[in-house]
Amino acid sequence: MPAYRKQGLVPCKRHIVLPRKPGYRDEGIHYEEVVTRAGFSGGYSILYHLRPPTRVARVEPAGKIEIRYVDQPALRHHHLKTAGMDRQGDPVSGRTPLMGNADVALSLCRPSRLESDLFRNAGADELVFVHQGRGVLETMYGTLGFTDLDYLMIPRSTTYRLEFEPGREPILLVIESAGRLGIPPRYLNQEGQLTLGAPYGERDLRGPELVPAIDREDETAVLVKDGARLTRYTLAHHPFDVAGWDGMVYPYALNALDFEPITGTVHQPPPVHQTFDAEGFVVCTFAPRMLDTHPEAIKVPYAHSNIQADELLYYVLGRFGSRRGVESGSITLHPRGLPHGPHPGTIVASRDQARTDELAVMMDTERPLGFTAAALTLDDRSYPYSWME
Repeated sequence: MPAYRKQGLVPCKRHIVLPRKPGYRDEGIHYEEVVTRAGFSGGYSILYHLRPPTRVARVEPAGKIEIRYVDQPALRHHHLKTAGMDRQGDPVSGRTPLMGNADVALSLCRPSRLESDLFRNAGADELVFVHQGRGVLETMYGTLGFTDLDYLMIPRSTTYRLEFEPGREPILLVIESAGRLGIPPRYLNQEGQLTLGAPYGERDLRGPELVPAIDREDETAVLVKDGARLTRYTLAHHPFDVAGWDGMVYPYALNALDFEPITGTVHQPPPVHQTFDAEGFVVCTFAPRMLDTHPEAIKVPYAHSNIQADELLYYVLGRFGSRRGVESGSITLHPRGLPHGPHPGTIVASRDQARTDELAVMMDTERPLGFTAAALTLDDRSYPYSWME
């Protein structure tokens, strides 16, 4: 979990009166909303609203986003080329599901328009990797500016909207986690602080900054997603009417280039690149870094069989030393049970290199990943044979 944060007005103790600030339209108190994880035994934040957050004007069904996985007749390696995907929808409706299982769903989003409604994922924590784009994440906790190569960690049930600056076409990789998603426990000391040996620290994590509460009685729609179901939840007022909050549950950003890679005299295994931890999968960042320093080191990953994990890589930028034929936006999946490794010629080519400029996002899953029909339209079916000389 990120560090404790306090913004705006909060009373001296939990669950006591916080009077309204003079100048607001109504007299009285602020209305407390306690946002908790793991029932009431996990992390939490407490928000103070100008109006009760429960004032609902209408509840209407809004359709479904069902992810259907197609049968795969053979176990094989895959290479999806997503750079040519059409732009569609907004940062929510424009998501194209590609792969997933019971623990995680992965989508790519190349939106063609701005988001209209506010959005709230009630069934999953979201990790949004901003491959390209600059703007502001607007939330009930305040605003959080983002830019290229930012991870946006958005806890479930956070009401938010992504606003993009004009001039650049956004590209988003969206990971939805059915279970808890956050900082790997092994990076935290017993006091809950990121250890000195962790590949990033609290200074690298950017939290939201509270803005003036929206004191508006206008009806405001929030699109709520829980699993496949969508609901349009119309409140009698704007939900960003928060005058203050504190706690340890809130959205935050981490730029991939702020990840500090761990290197050695010989090649280090992928767990040193772990960035986020979840139930059933992990997310790693392969950031630009110094290569192995042993005079006889093989500087690209050794051939390996992940016998209990599917390995997915999303290629972002730079020259990918162990791969031929991949490009920015490529996704490779190397499933359990089959060996994979550097392409022919890449071992020799890497021998005199001292540094790599590649950036990629990796996801390893404990359960096999299923493919959608949309993913298979992007698949290079010759990829399994790319290790032939």
